[in-house]
Amino acid sequence: MALYLLYESASGYALFLAHGIDEIGQNTEAVRNSITDLNRFGKVVKIEAFNPFESALDALNQCNAVSEGQMTEELRNFLERSLPKVKEGKKAKFSLGLAEPKLGSHIHEVTKIPCQSNEFILELLRGVRLHFEKFIENLKPGDLEKAQLGLSHSYSRAKVKFNVNRVDNMVTQAIVLLDTLDKDINTFSMRVREWYSWHFPELVKIVNDNYLYAKVAKFVDDKSQLSEDKIPDLTEIVGDEDKAKEIVEAAKASMGQDLSPVDLINVKMFAQRVMDLVEYRKNLYEYLVAKMHDIAPNLAALIGEVVGARLISHAGSLTNLAKCPSSTLQILGAEKALFRALKTKGNTPKYGLIFHSSFIGRASARNKGRMARYLANKCSIASRLDCFLDTSTTTFGEKLREQVEERLDFYDKGVAPRKNIDVMKSAIETVEGKDTEMDVDEPSAKKSKKKKSKVEVVEYAQPMIEDNPLVTNGDASEEPKSEKKKKKKEKRKTEQEPEHEEDQTNGVPEDGTAKKKKKKSKEENGEELQAASEVKKKKKKSKVQDDE
Repeated sequence: MALYLLYESASGYALFLAHGIDEIGQNTEAVRNSITDLNRFGKVVKIEAFNPFESALDALNQCNAVSEGQMTEELRNFLERSLPKVKEGKKAKFSLGLAEPKLGSHIHEVTKIPCQSNEFILELLRGVRLHFEKFIENLKPGDLEKAQLGLSHSYSRAKVKFNVNRVDNMVTQAIVLLDTLDKDINTFSMRVREWYSWHFPELVKIVNDNYLYAKVAKFVDDKSQLSEDKIPDLTEIVGDEDKAKEIVEAAKASMGQDLSPVDLINVKMFAQRVMDLVEYRKNLYEYLVAKMHDIAPNLAALIGEVVGARLISHAGSLTNLAKCPSSTLQILGAEKALFRALKTKGNTPKYGLIFHSSFIGRASARNKGRMARYLANKCSIASRLDCFLDTSTTTFGEKLREQVEERLDFYDKGVAPRKNIDVMKSAIETVEGKDTEMDVDEPSAKKSKKKKSKVEVVEYAQPMIEDNPLVTNGDASEEPKSEKKKKKKEKRKTEQEPEHEEDQTNGVPEDGTAKKKKKKSKEENGEELQAASEVKKKKKKSKVQDDE
């Protein structure tokens, strides 16, 4: 059986014929040893046909089709033109070797060409790739490298552009940066407190918030210059007049040491940096909330934007999170504790990142594990809805959140929650209702035309009824129709009444005679059966006598 090899290069499709395969016995070691030597490999493999791509865009389309395991029309025409034709009802005396098994199965389904892909074929194609430039005539040195470089750039650019998880990367980066900013702001705030406490140590006990402390430190600057005139400005910063007065009084009797103007300038600059970081952190949080509402609205509505973003970041992407079962999602983030428990044969963890949800904190100590399992189940459903729904909606997330609230009430008060199927049905109905509201906004001219046509049909169908005014909806046409039916029924009743009377007067004797006739016929049939049975008995008696 002849073996053809299909090689997809950056410049076009090439078809090779492998000779002497039976002698080699499909030994991969022999092929591997003969690959490097062109004289030996050229005797086994020879080129049969070559179909160059028309342009770089055509090459990119063909490469995308091959990577997805699809056969294009260009490849089909090339194979049908280059391979030997097979008669109907007969098996092919050749096979086609490919590097992609999916592409081979698709070619076999469409063209019925027998395809194969194994280690032996891959070794042959490796040799073809190594000596491809020498197989093709009129190919300048460097042309193939340029084609490969251009195709690889365009292919990778297209893959990055159409990457499904490209938006998830923004959420991952945002949540990681948010956590880093929280740590940095805490560290820098403690540094501001320690630095400025050398000058004004009493301020730490009065102002507890880090952001407010940096603001006050920048505003106060030198405590010796703080007077009661600055109380209104301090009140605006702190938000409490009593606290502002307390700061002024503490500054007058402060135990701190004096700082030089240069040191105070550095403290003020560092406090300003901390304030800028806090402002940037607020903007970043707003950006994360907006992104989560676009990417995973149901998950954000169920468990919150920050916890949902942490789950997506830990899983790698929204698609990976949707693929996780609820049991994996429940302990996501507690891998160390899980493997430690498995190693020491202890109790496995009940929750991971999901513990930061408010639902787990609201549950009692006895029901925390149950609540974590139930919440992980709902988060798994929400992530799959967000990943695979075409339209973004928060309806399912809100319904799932209601279910979790009901489950909390069930654990605390014993109130029976609704069934999952009922909740999902109501969610689907609300989503479909929103879709229909969007579809209703059509031009009113079409509606008026339809109404007019309905009115005309009603008028033609009922020309006699002119007293009843027709409504444009067409519903009023049912009333005259029903009246017509009633009139017809009354006429039929009046016609049938005299017939029934005649039947009642004349029907009794006729029925009696019919019954008598039926009885007579039954009696006659019974007499005939008796006569036949007597004849049979006589015959049997005569036979018995003859035998005696």
